[in-house]
Amino acid sequence: MSHKFSVAVVNVGDELLLGIRENSHLGYIGQLVSRRGGDLVHAHVVRDDVDEIAESIAASMKLADIVFVTGGLGPTADDLTKEAMAKVLGSKLVHDSSVEKVIREKFQSLGRSMSENNLRQCLRPPEAEIIENRWGTAPGLKIHREESFVYLLPGPRSELRPMLEEKVLPELESKGCLCDCSSWLQLRTAGLGESAVETRLASIMESRPHVQFAFCAHAGIVDVRLSPSGPDTGTAAVNQVGEECRLMLGENFFGFGDDSLAKILILQLRCWERSLSVAESCTGGLLASSFTDIPGASKVFAGGVVAYTNATKVQMLDVPEPILQQHGAVSAETAVAMATGAAERLGSDYALAVTGFAGPDGGTAENPVGTVYAAHFSPSGVWSKRLVLPGDRVAVKERAVNETLDWARRTLNRYKLHDFLACPCEE
Repeated sequence: MSHKFSVAVVNVGDELLLGIRENSHLGYIGQLVSRRGGDLVHAHVVRDDVDEIAESIAASMKLADIVFVTGGLGPTADDLTKEAMAKVLGSKLVHDSSVEKVIREKFQSLGRSMSENNLRQCLRPPEAEIIENRWGTAPGLKIHREESFVYLLPGPRSELRPMLEEKVLPELESKGCLCDCSSWLQLRTAGLGESAVETRLASIMESRPHVQFAFCAHAGIVDVRLSPSGPDTGTAAVNQVGEECRLMLGENFFGFGDDSLAKILILQLRCWERSLSVAESCTGGLLASSFTDIPGASKVFAGGVVAYTNATKVQMLDVPEPILQQHGAVSAETAVAMATGAAERLGSDYALAVTGFAGPDGGTAENPVGTVYAAHFSPSGVWSKRLVLPGDRVAVKERAVNETLDWARRTLNRYKLHDFLACPCEE
């Protein structure tokens, strides 16, 4: 692909500007496009107003080769994206009987009656082509106007993502607008801050001016993005620099691409044919969720227990009451007992446990808010680690999960031989 196609995104919806819904579409589309050689040059969030939507679409068409518009295709009065598109095109909406037939059949298959306002979803500008929506009722639309391709996509995530991945992107690739290769390489790191990662890679950055470096820190993880500085730098050159960075980062590097710490653990334990369970208090199931987000995790992940109260810790994890009385729920001793109890109750080879003060209340002089104790149970022993994490309640929970997973990854690698020797031989 000799020409790098530019892309603009228009996100429609009052709920996005009011903060009622997170605008996850922008980051998702941006990542998909950039991984296929596109260049996201413009993004705009706009209210449910016909004139404002039309103005935004028109401006985006002047700035980009490809325009994605999300939201505003549904059956209610505030779904105005098609009206705005018609205004940009200087046309009037027409009723598409084929769309009406599909919608009526969907309602009939669900055993539900269809209200008349659903017929709004059958309207389209005459210049637009229908994009089938197998995941909902509002079809997508595509318009080719002068030098721009415009795609109107439904707002619900469960409809937009499969439509984009299965219908829109393959078409753009076939037209040569996008390709099936990434324009950048991402390295994932843990255990170092953003400035420390940059310092660690400084010599490579200075000696490799043909590659651009960008850093993004979130919840204890720092991602390093490598991309060509110019058209003469190919994928092989970027990958070579990525390999140099991997070696320089050492055990702080845990993967390329988007793989999570939980996925790295799952893959490693699956190779060893070992199982894992978790016990949680302050993270409230977030640790278990990080594993169940991974397809096929059931081959490794036995399950988890959210033991939020002391009574639950005793009843579900066999944590001895004297430990809770003497050391408290937030302690190394309790974390160790929780991990041991999870492994024994769920019959797993390994177990992780987390207990702490996520805030804003709680905490003591010895263990202030943000203090978390993690424990790692293995065939060769059980360890605990004290973490003191910054941020609000949500940030503490997220960082507790990531730092526990990173510590488990390192411990697993460090003691894998001991663990194998400690495991009973299988006949």
